[in-house]
Amino acid sequence: MSCVIWWLRRDLRLHDNPALAAAVATGEPVVPVYIHAPDEAGVWAPGAAARWWQHRSLEALEQALANAGSPLVFRQGGSLAVLRRLIEETGASAIYWNRQYEPAAVARDRDIKRQLNEQGLTVQSFNAALLCEPRDLETGSGGSYRVFTPFWRKLISRLALRAPLPAPRQLKAPARPPMSGSLGELRLLPEVGWAGGLAASWTPGEVGGLARLEQFRESGLAAYERQRDWPACDGVSALSPWLHHGEISPWQVLAAVRERAGAEAFVRQLGWREFAHHVLFHFPDFPDKPLNPDFEHFPWRQDHQDLLACWQRGQTGFPIVDAGMRQLWHSGWMHNRVRMIVASLLVKNIRAPWQAGARWFWDTLVDADLANNSLGWQWAGGCGADAAPYFRIFNPVRQGQRFDPDGAYVKHWLPELREVPQRFIHCPWGMSDAEQTHCGVRIGRDYPEPVVDLKHSREQALEAFRQMRNK
Repeated sequence: MSCVIWWLRRDLRLHDNPALAAAVATGEPVVPVYIHAPDEAGVWAPGAAARWWQHRSLEALEQALANAGSPLVFRQGGSLAVLRRLIEETGASAIYWNRQYEPAAVARDRDIKRQLNEQGLTVQSFNAALLCEPRDLETGSGGSYRVFTPFWRKLISRLALRAPLPAPRQLKAPARPPMSGSLGELRLLPEVGWAGGLAASWTPGEVGGLARLEQFRESGLAAYERQRDWPACDGVSALSPWLHHGEISPWQVLAAVRERAGAEAFVRQLGWREFAHHVLFHFPDFPDKPLNPDFEHFPWRQDHQDLLACWQRGQTGFPIVDAGMRQLWHSGWMHNRVRMIVASLLVKNIRAPWQAGARWFWDTLVDADLANNSLGWQWAGGCGADAAPYFRIFNPVRQGQRFDPDGAYVKHWLPELREVPQRFIHCPWGMSDAEQTHCGVRIGRDYPEPVVDLKHSREQALEAFRQMRNK
């Protein structure tokens, strides 16, 4: 039997898939294989919410491949060992895959490519996830970028636009496809049924991603720049889960929005995604260590565990923070403006280390992406690439009043506050006893009092920053 192997990883789509296109172009039967090997990601194996999405996405892709005439093979175990067994079983002469850019994946793929090349196999990898390879952009002095704006200027100056690749209408399958395990055997779904909110919020898979892209292009793109900071509006693309899992490509997004009103501001956000991967590629310790080494000595609050738990449960007493954390728990996603607000409260007012927030997001976000998550949390902590200064501390009351002025977002996620008057919706502790009775909520009983004093905790954060600088 002669065939080629298409090794799927986080490129769960048929459209604009360079590895698939290369495999089909050989004219040989194609064996699509998905290898479940979470241990190869080290400490950054996908979290629970991302695994739920992964299952649903693989379910959709399995059906799409069946419709195209090819079964999807599921295997478990070490990737190199599994690939070698498949080569023996099928007589495959070549393997094609699309690259991942996390440090553990880069090291694994380099080793697999070297060993399979030594066996005489054709092994090719492709860029299917980014507009530009992280290694291909350098500063004028030949280094890597740490500031977004010059990075973005360089990227757009070198960006050669291309049309997304079409999906193959039919795939040639081997006469006797190799044996496959089942998707259920990968045990990606939670054993306890907590994912109902995720299922109600999302449609994982390529079809769901393309539908969301079309909806955003027609209904949200033109108003994106005006509405992107307003969490109660459907003003952002919310494409990040489909991009992360590879169900749509950035080239498809770019092709869909290019030359449309509002495109410039939105495409810039794709640039931030590219920047995050550039930084992670050049600084492999970025998920764990601050890019600014001074922050390795930052005096984080030692007794933050109880406050961290309140933050995780959406019980801090600051409505826009709690609304965001409950949105996260229910849907596996949070509006970007609110992500910045909740991160600021945790890292600066509570003074818990940014790594604790990053870990919680990693487990609860359906779009948990190592590059983006690390960039966002180091930005909030003031210690990363192009980070906000540590002394820039968001006031959650003012942020709520500015970006959720009528409290629509807060009241959606915090039903206990639905009767609170607008002037108190972001500071409900300011109500008198009579006002609390009138709107049916008792602060400290039905909704928590603030876990920190904003003014005092801000002063403590600034003092901690001064101590670090003095050291």
